[in-house]
Amino acid sequence: MNWYEKLSKYFPVEEMKAKEHMEALLKERSDIYRKDEGEHHVLMYVEFDDFIFIDYLFVSAASRGQGLGHKLLGKLKERNKPIILEVEPVDYADSDSEKRLRFYKREGFQHAKTIGYRRRSLATNEINQMEILYWSPSEESEETILENMKRTYEMIHTYKDKEWYGSSYSPSHKVLTIDKDREDGDILADLK
Repeated sequence: MNWYEKLSKYFPVEEMKAKEHMEALLKERSDIYRKDEGEHHVLMYVEFDDFIFIDYLFVSAASRGQGLGHKLLGKLKERNKPIILEVEPVDYADSDSEKRLRFYKREGFQHAKTIGYRRRSLATNEINQMEILYWSPSEESEETILENMKRTYEMIHTYKDKEWYGSSYSPSHKVLTIDKDREDGDILADLK
């Protein structure tokens, strides 16, 4: 099974980029968009000068619990810059969603509680709420995390979107917002 098949079997359709989109990023944005692939993992990430964005992290079911995810994140943490990623809110019907959140909490990630992130999937045309998690070797404001996430959205998520999907994603200022009064709370708080 190739890297794209591994990702598309694991991630929901509304979160997956088209294969052509990802291949174009790897070729045309190779200065920042990278793939780390092995027999039991696929890690797709963006490395800017001042932060890293994890686009996809897949560890095969047979390898979970053996420290592979920890090792992959450790290699990124060694670069000593903030790491940002998107996760879906806990779906208790999908036990993997809670396991993923527990994993990131153990790895020292925090929930960007004030960042609202709602984007329309061009695959399903449905609005999906996502949450932003981040790890940082220094204090980062959620405003900085938001600006970094907007840069990722504009340079990676919406890269040639009309070409790959036939229409464009909404602009970043409509998709990613700061809401100090957001009532969702910390999605990592109650996880052990």
